[in-house]
Amino acid sequence: MASFGDKISSLQQSAESSSEYAEILPFFIELFRYLEKRGGESGITFRIPENGVAVRVANGFPLISSDSVQVDRAVCNEFLGGALELLRRIGRDGSEDLERIEGALRNDTLDPALIFSGILERKRAIIDEAANSINVPAPLLEYVFEIPLKAALELYSVTVADDAFPEWHESFCPVCGSRAGMAELAGEEGKRYLSCSACTFRWSFKRLQCPFCGNEEVDKLSYFHTGDEATRVDTCKACSRYIKTRDSRKGFTERPLDLEDLLTIHLDLLAVREGFERGK
Repeated sequence: MASFGDKISSLQQSAESSSEYAEILPFFIELFRYLEKRGGESGITFRIPENGVAVRVANGFPLISSDSVQVDRAVCNEFLGGALELLRRIGRDGSEDLERIEGALRNDTLDPALIFSGILERKRAIIDEAANSINVPAPLLEYVFEIPLKAALELYSVTVADDAFPEWHESFCPVCGSRAGMAELAGEEGKRYLSCSACTFRWSFKRLQCPFCGNEEVDKLSYFHTGDEATRVDTCKACSRYIKTRDSRKGFTERPLDLEDLLTIHLDLLAVREGFERGK
C-alpha cells in the first residue's frame, strides 16, 4: 500500500504536467491529505472470526461480510463530518445535500453501519431508502459513505498476504467482495491480476475471460489503447463492459493501480464513446 504522502506527490506531479487533469486532481489531493491527517482512522474495523474462514473462501465467499463490520459511531461521524466539510469546500455544487447528510448524522437519522452494509452487499434498496429519507441523491450518499469505508478496507487488506487465496477464481475480491476496478499483466508471461475497486487487494484471474459476465469466447474479447501508454482498455462484446488493464511489462509500475485508474479517465471516455460501460 502506497502511503498517502506518496499518492499526494504522484497526483501533484500529474496535475502540474497535464492540463487535462489539472481541474479534477486538486480534490483528490485534498482528500488524501485529509486521510493522511487522520491516519486513515475512520471508526470502522472488521471482526473476522478465525473459525470458518477457510470454509468461506472455499465456497466462494469473501473474508469480509456485512456482519464483520464494526462501527464506532462517534469516531465515524467525526470522520464523515470532516469529509463533508472537504466536499463543500472543494466541490462546485450540492452543498445543500451535503448539509442534509451532515444534519442527519448529527441527529442520528442515518445509521452508518446499515449504509456500509448496503454498499458491501450491493443492496441498492438500502442506499435508496436512506437517501430518500433525507431527500438527497442516492449516488451522492453512497459516494460520501464510500470514503471512510474504502479507507478502512484498504488498511485491512494490507494485512492480508498476497498469496492468501491461491484457489480463488472468482471475479470479485476475496477480501471484501467488491468488483474489480482495474486489471494488471505482470511477469514475463503476463499473468493477469484483478485489483479491487474498494480495498485495492490484487488476485490472479484467467487471462482470457471477462471478469463481469464470464465470457471466454476469444472473438468477443478485444482491447484498445492510445499511443505508448502501458494501460489499455479490455472490452467484452458479450456484455458490452470494459476494464482498464496496465501491462507492467512496459514499466510504469510506480503508481498504485487506484491512482492509475484515476489518471486514465480519458480511456474511460473513449470506451464509453465506443459503446462500452464500466464493469460493475
